[in-house]
Amino acid sequence: MLRRDEWDTWYDHLVRAFGGTSAPEERELDRSLTEYDRSLGVWDGDVCVGSAGAFTFRVTVPGGSPVPAAGVTMVGVAATHRRRGVLTSLMRRQLDDVRSWGEPLALLTASEPAIYGRFGYGAATFQLDADIDTARAGLSVPAGTDEVRVRYAAPAEVLDACEAVYARLVPQRPGMLARQPGWERGRLLDPESWRDGASSLLCVVAERDGEITGYARYRTKLGWGDDGHDGTLTLDDLAALDPATDAALWRFLFGVDLMTTLAVRNRPVDDAWQYLVTDIRRCRTRLRDSLYVRLVDVGAALAARTYQAPVDVVFEVEDAFCPWNGGRWRLSGDAKGASCERTSDPADLALSVRELGAAYLGGVPLAGLAAAGRVREVRRGALAEASVGFGSAVAPWLPHGF
Repeated sequence: MLRRDEWDTWYDHLVRAFGGTSAPEERELDRSLTEYDRSLGVWDGDVCVGSAGAFTFRVTVPGGSPVPAAGVTMVGVAATHRRRGVLTSLMRRQLDDVRSWGEPLALLTASEPAIYGRFGYGAATFQLDADIDTARAGLSVPAGTDEVRVRYAAPAEVLDACEAVYARLVPQRPGMLARQPGWERGRLLDPESWRDGASSLLCVVAERDGEITGYARYRTKLGWGDDGHDGTLTLDDLAALDPATDAALWRFLFGVDLMTTLAVRNRPVDDAWQYLVTDIRRCRTRLRDSLYVRLVDVGAALAARTYQAPVDVVFEVEDAFCPWNGGRWRLSGDAKGASCERTSDPADLALSVRELGAAYLGGVPLAGLAAAGRVREVRRGALAEASVGFGSAVAPWLPHGF
């Protein structure tokens, strides 16, 4: 367990492991959010050579329930102490702790994705990035968009109203995190070293009948070429409570003067703007991995979510790193609820806990994993049943890192 008087040394080690730079504002926020009784350090004398932490989170799962989860963070091993088992010992201790806390899930975002599969983490959500040529692609907006008023606002002055919008959206999409007190400060973090010549953080809010129904935070960077202005607007964050509000905010972003590129980062893969844009080829879309999920307690985790079609399937689970999960589990569930218990019945599907983590939030189909040889169908028809049941009507999404 990390002591408060060790924090600066512990954090300096982490900064060095991630490239050696940290803005003072970022450092202070990280200090305030650190949960000392859930943070680990490995020491060689008075030198910190390894670190890991776990935030206390609640993550939305299919069905809308918030499930306790450990947000794995601050993981780093000194380059001087590689290949000595430091990371493995940290992961071993941390997952044992998470189990003792009664949290059925562990979550992380991976700086190096190849690392965490051996500890049972599977890539469960993906993010959509795009660079939209707003000079050549427009929007076709739905009815009611003109009824929404968009106005500028100082980001700090409307923070509470924006957080209220975000909180209303959390139960609607798997993968979203209920923000604990203090985490809202991260949405305003704006060190000059992060801007790369762009403006400070800007904000607009959308209103209908005097109520704030959405917001967008962004930065602008002017550019000029032989043909005139060539600026870039980078979207930092956008949330909306209804389609008209969403469309009004995107229309604003598409129309900011002197900007010809709208740089979109970390949006849901089913984000609605893709179906409003008049020329998707001008948007240069791409996907990347985002949230990794690890089932710490298979039975509790699978019983905590619902299933969009009835399932009654026995999984043969392999979990060498957390052997308490290994063996056969019968999952029975539907859109109203589920149970998952130990069983001696014959297996219908065989897979590792990593594949269960990837499929858990409904964004990665079990059928796709089976096509890759990662899931084995034992009972004919079980794969189709389970794959449909595990799906989600909306794509899972992690709106911000940790």
